[in-house]
Amino acid sequence: MPEPTTSSPAPATSNPAGPLHGLRAVEMGQLIAGPFAAKTLGDFGAEVIKIEPPGSGDPLRNWRLLQDGTSVWWQVQSRNKRSIALDLRQAEGQAIARQLIAEADVLVENFRPGTLEAWGLDYESLSAQNPGLVMLRISGYGQTGPYRDLPGFGAIGEAMGGLRHLTGEPGRVPVRCGVSIGDTLAALHGVIGILAALRHRDVNQGRGQVVDVALHEAVFNVMESLVPEYSAFGAVREAGGSALPGIAPSNAYRCADGYVLIAGNGDSIFKRLMQAIGRPDLAADPALADNAGRVARVEELDRTIALWAQQRTATEVLALLGQVSVPAGKVYTAKDIAEDPHFRARDMLLSQTTRDGHTLEVPGIVPKLTGTPGGVRSSAPRLGEDTDAVLRELGLTAAQIAALRDRRIVA
Repeated sequence: MPEPTTSSPAPATSNPAGPLHGLRAVEMGQLIAGPFAAKTLGDFGAEVIKIEPPGSGDPLRNWRLLQDGTSVWWQVQSRNKRSIALDLRQAEGQAIARQLIAEADVLVENFRPGTLEAWGLDYESLSAQNPGLVMLRISGYGQTGPYRDLPGFGAIGEAMGGLRHLTGEPGRVPVRCGVSIGDTLAALHGVIGILAALRHRDVNQGRGQVVDVALHEAVFNVMESLVPEYSAFGAVREAGGSALPGIAPSNAYRCADGYVLIAGNGDSIFKRLMQAIGRPDLAADPALADNAGRVARVEELDRTIALWAQQRTATEVLALLGQVSVPAGKVYTAKDIAEDPHFRARDMLLSQTTRDGHTLEVPGIVPKLTGTPGGVRSSAPRLGEDTDAVLRELGLTAAQIAALRDRRIVA
C-alpha cells in the first residue's frame, strides 16, 4: 500500500484510478459526518477538495491523541483529500467556493440548515451554474420540519433515533456505544444517496439534486423492529445489556481471561452448543427446540453457558466452539485487532506515512471491490497545503493569490 511522505501526491496504489476516478467532490464539512462521507468517496478514487477555515482548520485536526500537534484520527479521516484554506464568511471566499463548486460533481456539507443560504451558496443558485451538481446536506434534523434550526450532534441523533435507549444494562443510565456511530451512519447514508443521485443524473438529462440526511433519521433507519413492535403490540423495547433481547441464547460470557460473545440462537446451533458444553439433556429438551422456548428459559441458559465459560480461557472456548461450528468471538481491543492475522490477510491494516514522516497503521478500505478496489493515494494534507495549486487550476494568477492571502481570504 502507499506510503506518502511529502506534500505531493502519494505513490499510486495498484489501482490508481478507483471506480470513482474522474468524480470531483468539494467538502465543506468539519469533524465527522460530512468529512467521513467525503473520505469514503476519496477512498474509491474521487478527487476531494476540502475547504477549511484559515488559521484553525477542521477541529478534528486537534481531537484526541496528537502526534506532532496533529490528531492521528485526522490521518484517517482526511486521506485522499486536498486542503484549501478559504474564509467562507467573506464575499470573496464565497465567490471562490462558487467557482470550485461550478466544476464539481458533488458538494458535501454538514453545517446547520440556513448557513449556506446566508453565504449565497444555496442549492438553487449553485445548480443554476452547475445543473448536474449533487449536494449532500447532513444536519441534526434535516432541511425541513419543526426542528430543522436546532443544533444537532451525532450523540443527539443517537438518542432521538432510539439507539441510546437500548444501550447499557437494564435500569441503568444509557451509555454511548464507544464511537460516533450517529455521525458515521449519517455519512454512509449520505454516500448511498450521492451514488443514487449520480446514477439518476447519468440517465436523466444530467440533472443533479439534494441528498438530505438527518442524523437521527440515519440512526432510526437501522433500528430494526423497534417501531413495528410498538405499533402491533404496544411493546417498548428496553435495554438488554450484552444480550440480544428476544433471541436466545446470545450474550457475552466471562472466561478466565476475558469475555467472548457466543451466539447459539439458531435451532441446530443451540443443540451443538449444548453438546459442546456437556449438556446433552438441554440439547434434547423439546421445550428448547425453538427460539420461543429458549427465550422463556433464557436466564437458565445464560447461567449454564456462563458456568462453563468461566472455567476456561477465551482461547479454549473459541477453539472448542469453532470445532462444532458455533458462532463465537473474543471482544477485541485495539491490540487484538493489530495482532490478528485475519485483519492483515484482508488488508484491513494499512501502513501510511504522514506528511511529517511518521508511519501509522490505519484502517483499510471497506467494502472490497474485486475489479476496481479502493486505495490510499495520498496522506492527510496540512492545513491549506493545496490552496495555491487549487486556485491556479481555477485560473488565478500568482499576484491574485498573493492579494487574497494579504486580505486573509485564503491561507
